Amino acid sequence: MPHYQNILLIYPQVPDNTYWSFKYALKFIRKKSAMPPLGLITVAALFPAGYNLKLVDMNIERLRDEDIEWADAVFISAMIVQQESMREVIQRCRQLETKIVAGGPYPNNSHEEIEGVDHFVLGEVEETLHDFLSDLEHGAAKPIYPMPPHPDISNAPTPRFDLLKTEAYGSMSIQYSRGCPFHCEFCDIWTVYGNTPRLKSADAMLAEIDALYRQGWRGAVFLVDDNFIGNKKRVKSELLPALIAWQEAHGYPFHFFTEASINMASDDQLLSAMQKAGFNEVFIGIETPDAESLEETGKVQNLKTDMDMAVRHIQKYGIEVMAGFIVGFDHDKPDIFDRQIDFIQRNAIPKAMIGLLTALPGTRLYQRLQEEGRLLRATLGNNTHVLSTNFRTIMDGDSIKKGYKNILASIYDFRMKNYFARCNKFFDNIEDTTYFQRDIHFQEVRYFLKSLFRQTFTPYGFQYLKFLTRNLFKHRDIFGEAVSMSITGHHFHVITRQTIKKEKIASYLEIKYHDFAGLVNRYSRSLVENSIENIDAAAKLWKARNKFLKAMKHKINKIPKDFRDDLNHRYAEISQQMRDMLNRFEQKALPAP
Repeated sequence: MPHYQNILLIYPQVPDNTYWSFKYALKFIRKKSAMPPLGLITVAALFPAGYNLKLVDMNIERLRDEDIEWADAVFISAMIVQQESMREVIQRCRQLETKIVAGGPYPNNSHEEIEGVDHFVLGEVEETLHDFLSDLEHGAAKPIYPMPPHPDISNAPTPRFDLLKTEAYGSMSIQYSRGCPFHCEFCDIWTVYGNTPRLKSADAMLAEIDALYRQGWRGAVFLVDDNFIGNKKRVKSELLPALIAWQEAHGYPFHFFTEASINMASDDQLLSAMQKAGFNEVFIGIETPDAESLEETGKVQNLKTDMDMAVRHIQKYGIEVMAGFIVGFDHDKPDIFDRQIDFIQRNAIPKAMIGLLTALPGTRLYQRLQEEGRLLRATLGNNTHVLSTNFRTIMDGDSIKKGYKNILASIYDFRMKNYFARCNKFFDNIEDTTYFQRDIHFQEVRYFLKSLFRQTFTPYGFQYLKFLTRNLFKHRDIFGEAVSMSITGHHFHVITRQTIKKEKIASYLEIKYHDFAGLVNRYSRSLVENSIENIDAAAKLWKARNKFLKAMKHKINKIPKDFRDDLNHRYAEISQQMRDMLNRFEQKALPAP
């Protein structure tokens, strides 16, 4: 038996207060997380026999000290957005004297800044994990195992889906390929996984969906490929025919969604096969309607097509386009914000993810901005709902923030009129709804009743009822999807409202801070003029500080806890800065004992 026999796999918490979390939609369907940690259960499948593996996904369950104490070693994987939770996990493991092994996207590019980890195993570990485990057992494990060459994944083992609490997730995940043939400047996928997509065999993919089926899973399955059609020829000739046959044989228990490039719109054979295989949603990085900005970032595939026509053509096949958009490019002009809104509305993109351009470590953008001396700070890894960039932009920062808030407030407006209008237009664009329909069971009826009871009495309740009534009569066959989009819309509405409110509170904190700084300066001048008593001045300033801090805390507590973290951090900074001001004032004002 191996000395390090008990292995605990930990997936840190992803912040709830993002558009990507879908937290406020998941509550309707009694789920805790949108999708499982596929990376960790893929690594788990590589462990030889003899190891006892346990998974703790902190997005669905609490990490207990007993879990850490049970483990001989903890393996942790994280994205940049999970860095704060990861640090807390590392600290707990150190306190309990449990060995820590880290890998995944965040450690891959930033392991130098992560403290407390015993061993970093970087990159794709199919061909390195066994060597690391052997070194670990013999007491010869190195601190860092660098990224190896890209492994062959054609017959990779099936992920350990049995480690998951599947009932807690809104969807399951599988992976067909790694790598992307494009060179977008802001993206780190092709720099990490290469420009030549590596694919699994169709048999390996069928083994994975068979495993999910045996686990009792039914419903949404996300193919996490960064570009599903990176090798379009093999997708069409091998994978899609196999998926179609499997779905037909099993009565279509799954509906698939994935990520792809917009050039998929030019291939009707591909779209038809994806439709028949049960794909009903695809995420596409549209980024911007501005050609100069697309050229700047190397998004050549978007320059080679009419993006309006492409989106509508994909929708025709019953495949919803969920799209990503970015503002903050060097070539963005003042009208870019209105142009983004117009593009999203006229092309019926219900789920539009808008973000500020972020320079991620390991990207060409990061390297360029570093060379230009424009980097300001590290990124938190989340470019939606965060109202500042991590580099100096060409456009004025306040203008970008104002324009970005305007986009969010428009596409997810207070009454959600624009959101439901996009949903209606998308439904109207579908020409064949056969594969877009979902089976309606008692559980779906229960979700609908819960939605009806809660969403009717929201600020957008009238638009919600109007939307449901329209599609009950006009698109009765896909009414279940209308209910689903209503629930998703609730999440976007909550996140947008709280994001805007949080920004107002952040501005309030800064105003109060500057008001207090001004008050200290006035008292300091009065000291010089001998127009006030020193002791009285200090006491009044301490009282003023407490009053300002109490007002700030009151404002912060008006928003849900999920949105308070960065505000509380800033509050703590301001509190300390105020204290430092008063200490300096007292040193000047009060004589030494």
